[in-house]
Amino acid sequence: MISLSDRAKNLNPSPTLAVTALFKQMLREGRDVIGFGAGEPDFDTPEGIKEAAIKALRDGKTKYEPAPGSPDARQAVAADYSRRYGCPLGAENVLISCGGKHSLYLLFQCLFNPGDELLLPTPYWVSYPEQVILAGGTTRTIEGKVDNGFKITPEQLRAAVSEKSRAFLINSPGNPTGITYTPEELDALVEVAMEAGLFIISDEIYDRLLYNGQKTKSLLSYPEEVRKRSVVVNGLSKAFSMTGWRVGFTIGEAPVVKAMGELQGQMTSNICSFAMAAIKTAVENHDEDVEKMRVQFEKRAELIHGLLAEIPGLKCPRPTGAFYAFPDVSAYFGKTDAAGKTLNTAQELATSLLEQAGVAVVPGEGFEAPNHVRLSFATDPDSIKKGVTRIKEFLLGLN
Repeated sequence: MISLSDRAKNLNPSPTLAVTALFKQMLREGRDVIGFGAGEPDFDTPEGIKEAAIKALRDGKTKYEPAPGSPDARQAVAADYSRRYGCPLGAENVLISCGGKHSLYLLFQCLFNPGDELLLPTPYWVSYPEQVILAGGTTRTIEGKVDNGFKITPEQLRAAVSEKSRAFLINSPGNPTGITYTPEELDALVEVAMEAGLFIISDEIYDRLLYNGQKTKSLLSYPEEVRKRSVVVNGLSKAFSMTGWRVGFTIGEAPVVKAMGELQGQMTSNICSFAMAAIKTAVENHDEDVEKMRVQFEKRAELIHGLLAEIPGLKCPRPTGAFYAFPDVSAYFGKTDAAGKTLNTAQELATSLLEQAGVAVVPGEGFEAPNHVRLSFATDPDSIKKGVTRIKEFLLGLN
């Protein structure tokens, strides 16, 4: 029998992928289910982006490209971020990887030595701590409380810094919370991180999906002394509805990007070669399509928040970005479902909700928020109305 490494045996599976898999299995079985689990837009990729990839394929762009990405694609990304944030960037500041998840994995591998510590606000996206562990590092969490809109304070960050602290990670707009730090709030956190000599990692994958006039700030818009200690991770998955394309970006100082590119060269080499033309087309020509999708997400954010607010006992900050609502459902812990099972955790509640009401949500344990469940509103308004109605009836029907 093959003996697996401790690394493989100790790795926790992604709860978001697990819920999505179970939901799709139930769909295949013909069951009436509504899914709030998937963290991907329900819109198709804009036609012009698809056509660019098709043309590249027909033009024979089917061979190896440089491991960090083609020069044209990297320069196009650099130019886009320079335009948006006013910072001087070139192709040497950009690495194109197999999605934002791969970008983060490479970054942690290049930044962390054994024992180095990442300061990580909660609730957090499930893969951050697992990837840090794979890099030999550790994670010190900082609680973002629901009553403070899931946001941490500068005082909390300052108190969390230890002699092992290597980096601080911020995700705004955030997954799973849908919450966005204001520019002023980010300024205060960046000031503390710089004082502590921390490296700052900003996951900005949802930066184009902001609602109701909400403003945010990229690390790329800060002065040079901050940018030299910062790395931004982004990509085309969310705003451009290109999750399956697996296109992620790392944007930072050339030495960091170079090191990550060399590691990528030993892992995957370049991403799909004919996607390079699609990257250039997306960032140069499709802001209007992104805005159309953003407007729809904004309407859905208001819809789902309003419906959840009608359920007694739920606490749910208003989503200001991304496409998630993250209600506290702990008021219903200790109650009994129709099968006679007492529901004491978010995991148990989510399982019962899926089995008995046909609604898939993601339990909060994997986000270090055990009182919560995540609902993705990347689905049509009718499904949102129907699904939240089922959730309300299920919760109110508990004994």
